Amino acid sequence: MPSLTLHGVTVDFPFPPYDCQKDYMAKVLQCLQQKVNGVLESPTGTGKTLCLLCATLAWREHFRDTISACKIAERLKGENMFPNTTLASWGTAATDGDKQAYYLDVPKIIYASRTHSQLAQVIGELRNTSYRPKVCVLGSREQLCINPEVMRQESNHVKVHMCRGKVSTRSCLYYNNVDERSTDKDLVNSILDVEDLVKFGNKQKVCPYYLSRSLKQQADIIFMPYNYLLDPKSRRAHNIELSGAVVIFDEAHNLEKMCEESSSFDLTPYDVAAAITAVDRLLVEQAKETGGGEFTAEDVNVESLSSGLKLDITKLAKVKQILLDLEAAIDAYDVPTDRGVTKPGIFIYELLERAHLSYSTKTAVLEALDQIVGYLAGQPGIFLNTSGLQKLSDIIQLVFSGEADGKEQQQQQMQSNSAHFKVHIHRDSSSNKRKQSSNPWTSSSSKKQGNILSYWCFSPGFSMQDLERQGVRCIILTSGTLSPLSSFTSEMRIEFPVSLENSHVIERDQIFVSVVDRGPDGVPLSSAFDRRFVPENMSSLGNTVANISRVVPHGLLVFFPSFPLMEKTLDFWKANGHADRIENVKPMFVEPKGSGSFSEIIDGYYNKVSDPASKGGSFFAVCRGKASEGLDFADTFSRGVIITGLPFPPRMDPRVILKMQFLEEMSKTKAPGVRYLLGQEWYRQQAFRAVNQAIGRVIRHKEDYGAIFLCDQRFKSSDARAQLPSWVKPHVRVYDGFGNVVRDVSQFFRVAQKLRPVVLKTAAAESGTAAPAPGTDFTKAASCSSSQGSCGQKAKALDVHLPSLKRRKLDEQSRGGGMANICLNYECEVRETQRRPASLLDALQREDRFCGDSGTLGQQKTSRLSTLALQNDKRMEDELRGGKRKIKLVQHQLSVQEQSRSEDVSEEDKAARAKLFLADMKKSLSKVNFDRIVQALQTYKKTDELDVLLTETAVLSEDANTHSLLRGFYQFVRPHHKRRFDERCEQLTGQGCGYKPEHSLSKDQKKAVMLQSERPASRGGTSSSAYSQLDTQQLNRGGQHLSQGGLKEPQAAQNQARSTFAADVKKALGAERCARLSDAISNYKKTDNYEDLVTTVVSLFTERDANFQLLTRFSLFIHPHHKKKYKELLDALMGQQTTPTSASLSPSLKTQSKISSFFTDSQKK
Repeated sequence: MPSLTLHGVTVDFPFPPYDCQKDYMAKVLQCLQQKVNGVLESPTGTGKTLCLLCATLAWREHFRDTISACKIAERLKGENMFPNTTLASWGTAATDGDKQAYYLDVPKIIYASRTHSQLAQVIGELRNTSYRPKVCVLGSREQLCINPEVMRQESNHVKVHMCRGKVSTRSCLYYNNVDERSTDKDLVNSILDVEDLVKFGNKQKVCPYYLSRSLKQQADIIFMPYNYLLDPKSRRAHNIELSGAVVIFDEAHNLEKMCEESSSFDLTPYDVAAAITAVDRLLVEQAKETGGGEFTAEDVNVESLSSGLKLDITKLAKVKQILLDLEAAIDAYDVPTDRGVTKPGIFIYELLERAHLSYSTKTAVLEALDQIVGYLAGQPGIFLNTSGLQKLSDIIQLVFSGEADGKEQQQQQMQSNSAHFKVHIHRDSSSNKRKQSSNPWTSSSSKKQGNILSYWCFSPGFSMQDLERQGVRCIILTSGTLSPLSSFTSEMRIEFPVSLENSHVIERDQIFVSVVDRGPDGVPLSSAFDRRFVPENMSSLGNTVANISRVVPHGLLVFFPSFPLMEKTLDFWKANGHADRIENVKPMFVEPKGSGSFSEIIDGYYNKVSDPASKGGSFFAVCRGKASEGLDFADTFSRGVIITGLPFPPRMDPRVILKMQFLEEMSKTKAPGVRYLLGQEWYRQQAFRAVNQAIGRVIRHKEDYGAIFLCDQRFKSSDARAQLPSWVKPHVRVYDGFGNVVRDVSQFFRVAQKLRPVVLKTAAAESGTAAPAPGTDFTKAASCSSSQGSCGQKAKALDVHLPSLKRRKLDEQSRGGGMANICLNYECEVRETQRRPASLLDALQREDRFCGDSGTLGQQKTSRLSTLALQNDKRMEDELRGGKRKIKLVQHQLSVQEQSRSEDVSEEDKAARAKLFLADMKKSLSKVNFDRIVQALQTYKKTDELDVLLTETAVLSEDANTHSLLRGFYQFVRPHHKRRFDERCEQLTGQGCGYKPEHSLSKDQKKAVMLQSERPASRGGTSSSAYSQLDTQQLNRGGQHLSQGGLKEPQAAQNQARSTFAADVKKALGAERCARLSDAISNYKKTDNYEDLVTTVVSLFTERDANFQLLTRFSLFIHPHHKKKYKELLDALMGQQTTPTSASLSPSLKTQSKISSFFTDSQKK
């Protein structure tokens, strides 16, 4: 395993690190050695977790080694045990200089992240390193308890008290085995996450919860969620010692919110009423035990109460009186329905004083509450809701934190505690009322409407300063999206001397970022409050997403600012056909609000993207949701991310309003040298941090690539773009028209797919392997697979699931054989002479085409090879490139015997081809359309009436994705109808079936021609065979390089085609848009400005799927030197671009320079 030395510390790393990884580890070591806090941003995909673990554990080993060196020197009393190594070389920075150090002084590492699933990923990364520290992961009883009786309880705090009761009486089998099993070698020497601990506990019949607490004592690194560190109650409950520890917060972009929420509470009428009900029942129960009737406090003592409740009725009555007074104090405020009453933070003490809660009474009340909750939780066969009592206990601990003896000290403590808080009293919402009425355990008193008491913290610095006061060595905050760092650190209210905004490991040809301010129809896109639900805006956004889904391969993520906006927009799209357009290209999956069905939906998305028969999938989610946070959408699972707007917090939410007011107040009264964010700055920061987190889904590792589309006109402003991550900013391009976006992104994916091929999706039956899991390193797999087969094998695998190659294969099989073998020698001749390609894409495409075609030829040597499709494709590509090529005609004739032998094989092939074609058609059409077409085909076979077949198959011309199926019917058409069918195809789709005069020959006529061709031709003469008398005018559409007489296509035919096209356009678009198109064509003829033309054409023809065939037919007006570009654009929009094979490509330096120039030119636009 490679190692490197940074700041005097040797770090073992799993692979040679990139420069950005070295920079990151150097900053981590600087924090550890200098005992200072650090905030480090490194983009997703740069391996920050691995760097963080390796650097921290390497420093810890270095610290321990330095202590060993000091101990050795002390024992030797000045003698040098290692003559060639000075003691200074062991390093002193790690052990804090001259301070006497012991092995117990080696700092523990506390690694916190937001969730246990994220911690499981971190532990997985740790297993990939050479370091094997003692590890402990802390969890709650909810996650770790395996006692069936405890786990049956619904309430978490009931589980806690029941567990404590069983532990204190040693009545839990699993807890009793902890001491014996805590030294198990398999446990101590293994790196286990929460799931592994539970498996070990079930296997060994030992409690995982107390086992983790036992492992914590000897652990070198302790993993835990945020709230265990930030919440003082949780720290005490888990006995977390922070003195001298290194505290690391990973995924720290959520830290601000977590800090504020861990110090805030909302006390509802339901909570207070539930607490009163629990105490009432306890009072009734104790009264019954005294014999009922009248009773006084003297009648009841500790001994008279059963089951260990050490409270007399007087104290129970006092607790009930506190609850009643608290309820009355909160409900005394008559608050407006739309907004509440807001008070300064210190008001909380005045309010609680009315309920006899203060510093002087807090200890007694807390003890009483703890007794009551513990007693009720331990009662067999009875359930009482104690959540209200538990919440009151938590509130008292939070509000009355710290100790104060005198009245003056108490006042200072209260001022300090409440400085960053606001008290907000507001009406109970309807959702809470519904929740109360549905709870069978509440009394009628709990169902009345009342006020909610909220005590909200508005400064994450409150928790961070408390953490720093615990004596930690240093605090390191890290994430992929912390920008802007200055505002982030100012919110934390502690010093961060070390900071880093790291670059990405990717190259500039791996990312495409565009601001799409207008849709294809020219309507401005915006999610602003006054625009988000405007029908024109939602329609334009739907057209934008539908068109982008055609260009982006595989998986596409679409993020909305909020759930309500996503739901209303999707409803509009479903009602107006936009959803159907997207669904036809990439099936839609939508993030649910709840967590129940999320796993099922995301698995469905992964499976659809991995399905070789699909064109990918689209996943619709919200910023700040589950999909935007911890999920890994590597490689094909996210080739594109669409941001549909800026996710600002809800402006009228009371908490948002008070947060902004708080920041404005702090900025006016701030101390010298202290900077607070302004309210508006914080508001904008929240939106862009959520955007940046969603953007991070697109690039997940060094070989990944993808596109980002910012579909809101507000992204055009320089202020907005300045808020984007530093690795994104240099690549942002603002476009004038939607057509230019489509053009450039299709070009981007063509280049990226050529340079970074992934393993192609193949069906399980063919490949024998399952679909790749999310996060798989496709590049490594690609390089492995590319060395296992020949070009022929690759060609066979490709044409199974790529539409363009499948169509070619069908066409090849359907057309007659035995004619001149065109293109074969041409391909070989070009390769032998190594003719310089016209462009980068020309070179790459030609290499792929050679491999694929030669493989196909090799497979079909034993049967007839139809070269008509190859010839037709070559002719089309040459025409679109605008170049003139020499094609060598090579005579290739079959004898009558060979012809008859091949006909037997041909009949079998025909049946197989027909079966495959019908299967493909069945996948692409609805059952109704499929049945109608099959019936029409059977009718045609019986009656020989082509009109019926033409009528029913016309449905295939409505969608560009089924045009190839329409042309595939050419194989079923009888010879005397082939010319008419070809003309009809060209009329409907803009492309014919490759008709030749010889296709109209019957079988008998073909045999006669073959017999005639076998007669020896006179020297210097020409064969009379129909196959040797090629219609070269048809071959090259009148091009000069093949026409024997320089024949040109009749002008009348061209004019007729354009007139028909103009009529169809006017009918589809209307007079106004037709005029726009006419102006664009006129300007194009004068200026030859292809970009302006394409922008207009794409915006007009992509609003409706029905108009896509017009886009294809528009090639009539494209100049020859632009035809190649236009074909690439069509391929991208129609979803017919060929995915590169998994063969490794090694482009030359010239190729690389052309790639660089493409991105440089695009950047200048």
